[in-house]
Amino acid sequence: MTTYRVCCFLRRFRAASNGPSEAVRDVFQAYTDGGGVVGEEALRRLLREVQGETDAGAEAAAKEVMAFAAEQRLLKKGGLTAEGFHRWLCSDANAALDPRRGVHQDMGSPLSHYFIYTGHNSYLTGNQLGSGCSERPIVKALLDGVRVIELDLWPNAAKDEVEVLHGRTWTSPVELNKCLEAIKEHAFATSPYPVILTLEDHLTADLQGKVAKMLKETFGDMLYISESENMAEFPSPDDLKGKIIISTKPPKEYLQTKSGKEEEAADDRAEEGVWGEEISDDKATARQMSEQYSGKYGAEEAEEEPLDGEAEKKARQGADNEYKRLIAIQLTRRKHDMDQDLKVDPEKVTRLSLGEKAYEKAIVSHGAHIIRFTQRNLLRIFPRSTRITSSNYNPLMGWRYGVQMVAANMQGHGRKLWLTQGMFRANGGCGYVKKPDILMNSDPDKLFDPRAELPVKTRLKVTVYMGDGWRFDFRKTHFDKCSPPDFYARVGVAGVASDTRMEQTRVMMDSWIPTWDHEFEFPLAVPELALLRVEVHESDNHQKDDFGGQTCLPVWELRPGIRSVRLCDHKGQPLRSVKLLMRFEFFPSPSK
Repeated sequence: MTTYRVCCFLRRFRAASNGPSEAVRDVFQAYTDGGGVVGEEALRRLLREVQGETDAGAEAAAKEVMAFAAEQRLLKKGGLTAEGFHRWLCSDANAALDPRRGVHQDMGSPLSHYFIYTGHNSYLTGNQLGSGCSERPIVKALLDGVRVIELDLWPNAAKDEVEVLHGRTWTSPVELNKCLEAIKEHAFATSPYPVILTLEDHLTADLQGKVAKMLKETFGDMLYISESENMAEFPSPDDLKGKIIISTKPPKEYLQTKSGKEEEAADDRAEEGVWGEEISDDKATARQMSEQYSGKYGAEEAEEEPLDGEAEKKARQGADNEYKRLIAIQLTRRKHDMDQDLKVDPEKVTRLSLGEKAYEKAIVSHGAHIIRFTQRNLLRIFPRSTRITSSNYNPLMGWRYGVQMVAANMQGHGRKLWLTQGMFRANGGCGYVKKPDILMNSDPDKLFDPRAELPVKTRLKVTVYMGDGWRFDFRKTHFDKCSPPDFYARVGVAGVASDTRMEQTRVMMDSWIPTWDHEFEFPLAVPELALLRVEVHESDNHQKDDFGGQTCLPVWELRPGIRSVRLCDHKGQPLRSVKLLMRFEFFPSPSK
């Protein structure tokens, strides 16, 4: 019995059961013998038929389940009890993503074949205008698996040392050497695969020389030096294990930069509550861009403005050759002509960087060019300058076209960042996810078009059984001062436009352990790019609903069957106890 005080009265609520829901109990009962327990042979059959295990997998899993139940003293007459079955289902060993799978994709292809976990302004502790700069966000990003770290390099006031800060804002600087030492210490704590250090360089040639010396002294043999100035093909993540790669523009000039970060500085839309605005299918955005833009795109989000010929000539004379030698992945200077910028050179590979706004224009007129370009070259897109609160854009806008480096503000929590975190839970959380084959097909007649009406490949059936753990992680009055919470779950898919949608369960009133037993079905045209979204909220009739947890999981790595799904807080950190019990079933499209 749970008691809540309301004024001078006490309200009593019956304690919710933490046993299996009716639907889960029905699954268990279908495999029991006359004594109400499941024996080893029946358990192996259950694991094959419900959990999608192979014969060999079912054999091994059955032993694990029985050992788990024996340890919990939940065996009866040598068989598995309903409580033992339920506890195992809710355990981390039965997680939706196999915790033992680790890195399993081919890591021997060129870097351009992978989506890469990419940060933006990695040193900022908060908003883009007045927060502090520190090495601590860099450390956290690396520990979370981020593989691309961005540093903005500026001269100090005396123009004799280098600082890291967000230029022409009120952000307080951090010393470059602190950032480099932090990268050295934590670069490979979570993943052995390469860290790409992108430098937004606003330095004179002599300061570039200082940076070159610091990079060599700090990283030593960890620093990857390309054998030639122009690579015909990028090395693979396997080739680059344990290496730090420098990527920036060649040191031809010291620029008074025109930064997109200065422009339109008052248009950052406040996101909806703590969890941010809903993920759209982007059809409206595409229509708006198509009406507004065509042909060439302008320089409104250029990271730097080209110098005139004389200034460039003088700057080139002072360029630091040692600094240039350390740049393994050169950033191509934009010509602001999309046909030229996305031209594929068969003799060398490069990296291009586009602002969010310029990229939105580009996918309307040059979507196929972007896919072809990213089959060999690297493309990075970064948030528009008006996102002063460090909010993010929908990363699927980039991934649908093969963009490898979709830069995210790691301090900008909300639904857009949850998608990024979800994508990079794939492949063992190593920070590199192999692009699906549809994005690597170079046949002009079979080039992928994410905006086309695509046939359904598979259908994903999702059942949300129940949830538990809030009673351990939150105060009794956290959600409602007068009663237990009224939880509901939102389940959906983010992917190509035709696959993107969100559904909702009923509200389960006055229960810390809600049972929904609700089924959803999602037809998927491109499951290789689909992310399963799960959110729990607490219904409130008088104000905004409270946030109860979320997660985002790559559909192509979901294990079929009844699985435990741990929820995270709004920052993407796992909650200690909160989990949902869900079932995932895949069915081929009827047309197949």
